[in-house]
Amino acid sequence: MAANRFEQVDEAPDDAITLSLAQGEAGPTGTISCPAALAGGHLVNDFESDPMAPVDAFRQAIRLANEIQAPVVVVDAGGLWQAEWGVLYREEDA
Repeated sequence: MAANRFEQVDEAPDDAITLSLAQGEAGPTGTISCPAALAGGHLVNDFESDPMAPVDAFRQAIRLANEIQAPVVVVDAGGLWQAEWGVLYREEDA
């Protein structure tokens, strides 16, 4: 079975759910952002989650993406992506 592929970006786009991974003072965190326009009326305002464990943020981003049928992109300047989540690539690498 082929691994899921996720595009790595430097900043959140307007046409995708963004999973942002960062190294915080208390350890690695993940946040999810979703533009209201992408949510097809499910959101009144743009959404950004509170920081959480990276694996929890990954799971919630996937769940949200499946609900609203939207792509997920990843901001990961610190290299926190886990290989078991899938393949992380940059557009120029595709």
